Amino acid sequence: MTRILPSDHDHQFATRSVHAGQIPEPLAGAVMTPVYQTSTYVQDGLGKHKGYEYARTQNPTREALERNVASLEGGQHGFAFGSGLAALDAVLKLLRSGDHVVCGDNVYGGTHRLMERVYTEFGVHFTFVDMRETGNVERAVTPATRMIYCETPTNPMMNLVDLRAVGDLAQARGYLYVVDNTFATPYFQRPLEAGADIILHSTTKYLNGHSDMVGGMLVTARDDLAERLGFIQNAAGAVPGPMDCWLALRGIKTLPLRMRQHDANGRAVAAWLTRRPEVRALYYPGLPSHPQHDLACRQMTGFGGMISFDLGEVAAAKRFVEGTRIFALAESLGGVESLVGHPASMTHASVPPAMRQKMGLTDSLVRLSCGIEDADDLLADLDQAFAASRG
Repeated sequence: MTRILPSDHDHQFATRSVHAGQIPEPLAGAVMTPVYQTSTYVQDGLGKHKGYEYARTQNPTREALERNVASLEGGQHGFAFGSGLAALDAVLKLLRSGDHVVCGDNVYGGTHRLMERVYTEFGVHFTFVDMRETGNVERAVTPATRMIYCETPTNPMMNLVDLRAVGDLAQARGYLYVVDNTFATPYFQRPLEAGADIILHSTTKYLNGHSDMVGGMLVTARDDLAERLGFIQNAAGAVPGPMDCWLALRGIKTLPLRMRQHDANGRAVAAWLTRRPEVRALYYPGLPSHPQHDLACRQMTGFGGMISFDLGEVAAAKRFVEGTRIFALAESLGGVESLVGHPASMTHASVPPAMRQKMGLTDSLVRLSCGIEDADDLLADLDQAFAASRG
């Protein structure tokens, strides 16, 4: 169990990004938390150690990362995992056979796959609903419901969930409320303040921000959940290595700077895309035309760099994603470099086609992760890719 330092909450976000959860290195006074690359620790005698016994259970580099992210989210406890899906797996291990989960229908494809193709085999039941309307969540609950799970903004349709409304419902009924905050990051959105019990991150994405590690994180303010999650983390052992933790901790130090640039580029690209005749539908909550723009303004302090748009024809989408030069055609998102993807065949290929079509995730949908490059260069790259898409 990793508790943040009480003084961490006294500082503002940028200061906490750099310093929270980190203590001076005792041997040489290193400014940066060292990479504790060890599997075990010497003990002075039986039962006498310095708080560390075995690296699956405790690692100082991992603990610094856990404390840091917990502070940024306004939580008390952080738990790092080897991937975002490993973090989700730990969350689902809080459930028992016969339990029911209400989940947003537009979640990351790997989330849907883990729920539907692994945990249903263990007797956990899932209902996927459009969470843009809180009433859909309320209508989906059953006497067996134990958890509400959502992303906001969603991947890749950029739908929003009213965090406070769903939080009020979850608290009134006693459901666990879990929010994937990967897209917004704690810089733009803090779901614990809206009633969430657990925050989930793929630290691979914006928190690390440099596309050089894979990891996941859970944050909670509840001591009872922390005790159980800490047990699961150690018992199942899906922990990240210390180098990956160090890379994420390094990346977070520039999170506020990067998120401001991702947001500026996202707004510029989205506004430019509104004027492109090739775009049949455009999904970005920072646009006044987005049907949930007012909600985004209420519960987010920025809109980020994720944009999706529909070109109407599969062939055009294929030519577009293969025609960019600065936007790299690749899985993942949230790095300093801009990426372009085709969700139907990449991130959401495991989602059944009928479900993809129902939520508007067509085979002609393109997803952009706007990096921190010069906005004019990004627009020029997209312009020539549109020319290529016309065939």
